[in-house]
Amino acid sequence: MYHHVKELMYTVHVDTPDPRFGNMLLEQFGGPNGELAAALQYSIQGLNCEDGERKDMLMDIGTEEISHLEVIGTLARMHLKPTKKERAAAEDNPLISIVGGGGVGLVNSMGVAWTADYLKISGQIEVDLRSDIAAEARAKITYERLLNFCEDPGSKDALTFLMTREIAHMKSFMRALESLGKDPLEVGQIPPDPKFVNKYFNDSTGTGPQGETDARGPWNMDGFEYEESPVLASVSRTVASRQQHRR
Repeated sequence: MYHHVKELMYTVHVDTPDPRFGNMLLEQFGGPNGELAAALQYSIQGLNCEDGERKDMLMDIGTEEISHLEVIGTLARMHLKPTKKERAAAEDNPLISIVGGGGVGLVNSMGVAWTADYLKISGQIEVDLRSDIAAEARAKITYERLLNFCEDPGSKDALTFLMTREIAHMKSFMRALESLGKDPLEVGQIPPDPKFVNKYFNDSTGTGPQGETDARGPWNMDGFEYEESPVLASVSRTVASRQQHRR
């Protein structure tokens, strides 16, 4: 059961409306990394979850994301307000001014309609939690970029709050994942093939124009069998075979 309280989760104040910035804000209203996508992703994951404790967490955070949608929607509407009556502002975004009457809509900053394809819902709790951690990371960096283009102090304040809550949610999802007691690579029930699970193929080879080289690090050293590209190995075998036949 949902209940709406006529008060924002965080106060929004805009001194100088900026319709172009308001259009940018729509990325977090109806975009792939926005608040509506997060709210529905976590809530539907919660509906599917048979783990009562983690279901509670998903529903808590999913519900908070609806509150964030209200905050970012209110902020965007305040910035878009001039598009209701000012010709120059309306010309910057006819979709918002003419179709939407100067209000927010379920579109991203380019006017692309929101879609359920944005949602990542697997029905497997360890997979869903990893998707949620990634979703919060993408949302955090989107808010950071919005802040870099924001000049209004009140807007910066609200965006900083929303950005900070993304990190708080990441912490909850990460700890919920850890609390499952699973190995980080344990996903589902069927184990991987031991012949291939610890192999690393060097499939990007040579030296690039920017000084790129074949790199070694924990991602291909610790516990890995490092092998040269299977394609290059095949080519080498073919060349060797041809040379042998010529002899």
